[in-house]
Amino acid sequence: MTHTSRPDTATVRAVGKLTEAWEAVEEARGHLYAFHRLTGTADFALEEAIGMLHDAGHHELAARLDRELLGRNVLPGRWTYQVVEDYEDTYYGVFHRFVDQARALTPGQRHAYEAELKRTRRTRGEPGHEPDPDTLPGPNGPMPSTTTP
Repeated sequence: MTHTSRPDTATVRAVGKLTEAWEAVEEARGHLYAFHRLTGTADFALEEAIGMLHDAGHHELAARLDRELLGRNVLPGRWTYQVVEDYEDTYYGVFHRFVDQARALTPGQRHAYEAELKRTRRTRGEPGHEPDPDTLPGPNGPMPSTTTP
């Protein structure tokens, strides 16, 4: 298959479904990073609360929080950064390599399925239905490309 050839519909649909799965994995990874950041924010706020409780005379509670909760693992043996790293090493990276391999079946298009949908669903000649940014009407014809050579 050459770069300019169009892959068959079954291939486009299969790679499109894999891409859909990959997008969910990317979103899950984002949630893991949010979990990591929020847990870290909570730990630093907890540290401030411990100091405030200590200053307010609640030494025993402050000491227990400091000893039992501050810096505690979120999973056995793991802080959140280790959860993120394990996800990336064990699942995310492997998935990404397969997605790259499958995308080679649709050369030049990362979203071949969506591109095919756009070709079939847009209304040709209708404003707002242009095939790509290079064909948008401008004062002197098509707008220049925003990419640099």
